Amino acid sequence: MDGENVCPNIQEPSGLPAPGTLMVDTSRADRVGEFRGTAGPYWSLRPVGGGAEWEAESRHLRPALLMEQLRARTARLNARSRGEVL
Repeated sequence: MDGENVCPNIQEPSGLPAPGTLMVDTSRADRVGEFRGTAGPYWSLRPVGGGAEWEAESRHLRPALLMEQLRARTARLNARSRGEVL
């Protein structure tokens, strides 16, 4: 889908996930978001397909399992088919 990363375990040399890697935020009811970068001690994430970014501590994040990736992408595609998102 539009340049999204389908390999959740790809890491850059710095040890951070590659931008676009889907991560699960365990501090927010296992919310799935795309890794965008860091801001001090926090990692920035945004909802799959766009939306307002949020920040979380890295200790509350883990790579999304394939099932979680598919669930997030399917939810976004369903919302798109209903005209809720572009």
